[in-house]
Amino acid sequence: MQPPTTPVTTTPVLIVGGGPVGLTLSILLSAQGVDHLLVEARTDTSPHPKARGISARSMEIFRRCGLEAAIRELALPASQVSFYRGRNLVDPDFVRTGVAADRSGADPVDGPEHTPSPGLVCSQDLLEPLLLRRARELSADRIRLGVRLLSFEQAADQGAGPGVRAVLRDRDGGEPYPVTADWLIGCDGAASTVRTGAGLAMAGPTDLRHFLSIRFDAPLGAVVADRASTSYFLTPPGLGGFLAIDNDRRWIYQYPFDPGRPGPHEDLTDHRRLADLVRSMAGLPELDVTIRSTMTWRMDAQLATAYRRGRVLLAGDAAHVTPPTGGHGMNTGIGDADNLAWKLAAVTAGRGTPALLDSFQAERRPLARQVIELSSENAQARAGGYRMDDELLLTAVYRSGAVIAEEGFEDRGQQTQGAAARPPLEPTGYRPSGAPGHRLPHARLGGPAGVGSTLDLVGPGFVLLTARDDPAWRQQADAAAAGGHPVTVHALDGGPLREAVPGTVGELCDLPAAGAVLVRPDGHIGWRAARPSRPGELLDVLRRILGS
Repeated sequence: MQPPTTPVTTTPVLIVGGGPVGLTLSILLSAQGVDHLLVEARTDTSPHPKARGISARSMEIFRRCGLEAAIRELALPASQVSFYRGRNLVDPDFVRTGVAADRSGADPVDGPEHTPSPGLVCSQDLLEPLLLRRARELSADRIRLGVRLLSFEQAADQGAGPGVRAVLRDRDGGEPYPVTADWLIGCDGAASTVRTGAGLAMAGPTDLRHFLSIRFDAPLGAVVADRASTSYFLTPPGLGGFLAIDNDRRWIYQYPFDPGRPGPHEDLTDHRRLADLVRSMAGLPELDVTIRSTMTWRMDAQLATAYRRGRVLLAGDAAHVTPPTGGHGMNTGIGDADNLAWKLAAVTAGRGTPALLDSFQAERRPLARQVIELSSENAQARAGGYRMDDELLLTAVYRSGAVIAEEGFEDRGQQTQGAAARPPLEPTGYRPSGAPGHRLPHARLGGPAGVGSTLDLVGPGFVLLTARDDPAWRQQADAAAAGGHPVTVHALDGGPLREAVPGTVGELCDLPAAGAVLVRPDGHIGWRAARPSRPGELLDVLRRILGS
């Protein structure tokens, strides 16, 4: 139910789109203390489990939002995160591969510990209501479902003052009404109204494949008890597969079709025919099937030519459409929200200049391009298969004006020379590093309740992690705060915080005893220093990062 609302005529940030990306952005903006308005044309969350794989990096973001435990309660057990191949669901000669099968059912946290928050499988129809509830808890009257963006225009002067005048209308009737915003963020999907209105184009192939997605209920829990998996791919290739929502009664069947040929995709209201298709592909002619919903979709691989035009920015599928083979589409969008939220907070508060928002495209667009390429290669290799690679998204390295490059800093195993030419992702695996642009490495900590990892120290502002409690670094932080840029200092030398294994952070970040790393609110390292050098150095670094 939509909570009571009051008229909104102006807002610093207007978010269009209330899917996982828009709702995550709303939650993160609220954590940063940024007033905003989110509008979504739908009157409720998505009933269809579109995306399911949530990567470790996304789970780290949700951990910071206080949502990790609730999401894990809704997820499939880690022992079921594997992949089935067979002629049908009852094939005695099936093959089961993937995380659970290869690791004897072990939870991913038992492997090399690069994260406190392993990835999981939780369908979008379960995730979205959780995100909506949290967004409303933090900013109840600023989350408006059933509200459509009709049009918008940007002010000719993109300097100070509101930059966008949008026209909205409630779906239940009423006259259109204007809302002015400093910034408009399009999180409204592949057919983005915001992207079109801003005159931004998409480039890349479309119509790679077409699928009919059938959401249905059927008592399959006992059938798959000895082969429970995340995804059930049917052989020979071309028959599609089943996607588990709960590995009991709730399922999706993905049927690949040729739009130029007749088939069950032609009449989505013919539930009897669709149920017969499910029974046939499952290999269970007497299966009790109830069709809940259907949708058709096409596989595209497209990237927006730009993520920003003036006061308008794009995130999620509005900026990049990724083949689902890899499970990276929603996760890339969640990463967009995390990258963008703190930058919007800095700009709207006057701590950063609008130039800071240029780093959003510089950091996220190259990553999306590589994710699209990897997912497209995966689609060709696996003939429509599905794979979620948690480690891949942990390797993202940012290079932009919001990262201070190093000169002459020794970094074991991570050469910085020629870094600009390297792609942001390293598909061969994650390697921890304290170099600027890298995600802060995870290390186990002891201390206050709720702080079990270095990643729990991230945000909502900048954080300075020091190897020891050095008065010189405290003085640097005091000078930064006096200059309008507060920084929280955490020393890891056995004070209130302590490392589970002493020296871990220093080793992972390659820090000498007098060193420090400056961590941005999104968990990426903005600067690293071997020692404090001159008065006001930290303040100068923050000003450079923020473009001020």
